Amino acid sequence: MAIRYAVQADTRDECERALQELCTRLGARPATLPTDAVGRGWLARAIPNPPATDPEPGHGRGPC
Repeated sequence: MAIRYAVQADTRDECERALQELCTRLGARPATLPTDAVGRGWLARAIPNPPATDPEPGHGRGPC
């Protein structure tokens, strides 16, 4: 199951600010920009950034 984070707010600006803060604090990225299509208030979603991968052997690690 994929992880999703959500923010809900009364205004678009408030939702956008909360989405930016959530992404900054959790190392996530926006998945759904603020929308009011879900009914009451504004909703936005974020997903975790993919984990950093190690470089392939022989690339960027120096002599071993």
